[in-house]
Amino acid sequence: LYGEPLEGAYVVRAMLAERGRLDEDLEALREVTQEYGADFLEEPTWDDSGQPHVLARLVVSDPQPFSGWVDACDELPRVELQSAGRALEIVKDVGDAREVAAKHGVEEFVGTHGLGHVRLATESNVSPVAGHPFWARPFPDVAIVHNGQLTNYYTWRRRLQRRGYRFTTENDSELIAVWNSDRMAAGDSLQVSLERSLSELDGVFTYLLATGDGIALAKDRWAIKPVVAVAAADGVAVATEEQSLRTLYQEEIDVEVHDGPSIVRVWPAGSPVSVRMAV
Repeated sequence: LYGEPLEGAYVVRAMLAERGRLDEDLEALREVTQEYGADFLEEPTWDDSGQPHVLARLVVSDPQPFSGWVDACDELPRVELQSAGRALEIVKDVGDAREVAAKHGVEEFVGTHGLGHVRLATESNVSPVAGHPFWARPFPDVAIVHNGQLTNYYTWRRRLQRRGYRFTTENDSELIAVWNSDRMAAGDSLQVSLERSLSELDGVFTYLLATGDGIALAKDRWAIKPVVAVAAADGVAVATEEQSLRTLYQEEIDVEVHDGPSIVRVWPAGSPVSVRMAV
C-alpha cells in the first residue's frame, strides 16, 4: 500500500515472532534505531489478534545509513522488517483477504496505489514471512508481486549476495524486486530495468513492480503466465484473471488481455491505481 509520503521519516512494518516478548523486541528495535542516529517518532502500534506472531507498525526518523540499519534490524532475533519506505506499507498475514483486511484496518487506508496477492503456499511455509508482496530489501518503497518461476534464481542470488544484499526467504519473487532495484540504483530507468529483466532473468514470469511513483508490469518472452488490465475513470486495475476484474467492474468494460511475449508497461501514480495479482 502506498500512502502520503512522509518527509524525514520512514514508515516500517515488522513481524515479531513471539507476542509474549513484544515489549522486549520493540525496545530492541528502538535501541538499534538509536544506534543509527534515529528514533521512533510515534508510539508503535500492533494487532491484538492473540496469534503467536505480532505485526507492528512504526514510524522512525532517518537512520544513517539506511541499509546498515536494515541489516542491524534483521540481526535481531524474532524480528523481521516486512517493509520500510516514505510511503510503502506491506501488510501480509495468514488468513483470507477479508480476515487480513479487517485485522489490520486495510479498508481505512487512503493512498494512491497498491498491490495485492492471495497465494496458496505450495512451495513455502504458511507464514507472513513467506507470503507476497515482497519488499526489495533494503531499497525504500519498492515492492513486488509475481506469478511464475526463475530458473537462474540461485545464480543471481549468489551474485547479489556477493554484492552485500540480504535475502530473508528463498522465494524468487524477492530476488526479482532486489534485482530491479539494484539496476535502478546503477542508473537504469524503471522502463530500462524491466526490459533488461526479460533477457537476464530466465524462466516463465509475470510480475508487477511498484515504487512510490507507480506500478509497472513485465512479462517474459514465453508469455505463459496470464495478465489482464482495465483502464477506467477511477484508475487502473490489473489481475491474472478476467474474473477478478469483473468483480470490480460489473458494468460493461474493455479488458486489455496482455497475452503476448516480452511485454513491459508502466502506470504512473497520477491517478488511483488498484491492483490484484493472484495466483
